[in-house]
Amino acid sequence: MVYITEAHPSDVWQMQSNVKDQVVFATPKNEDERAFVAGACVRKLGIKFPAVLDEFGNSTEQAYTGWPDRIYLIDQSGRVVFKTKPGPFGFDADLLAAALKKLPQKP
Repeated sequence: MVYITEAHPSDVWQMQSNVKDQVVFATPKNEDERAFVAGACVRKLGIKFPAVLDEFGNSTEQAYTGWPDRIYLIDQSGRVVFKTKPGPFGFDADLLAAALKKLPQKP
């Protein structure tokens, strides 16, 4: 997972679902603040696989058009083999699971 720029920071556009879920953060001003917000996101969502941060200039977000959010599945050769529709409502766990099953398994 690559954590990219925040979609709904409290100082820009806050969604009520964020307030309800207690994930209200202002736009990070530096890498350390972004790392804190990303860590809270990973913990709150219970993510159990590796997560990395996009650099502060958001080059990954720009390259993969992750705004507002998307899930990309990258194969071992670095190719995008699956991409969800824009989210958060475009995410379909069953489609992602099917794409994961198609990936060759490491020996």
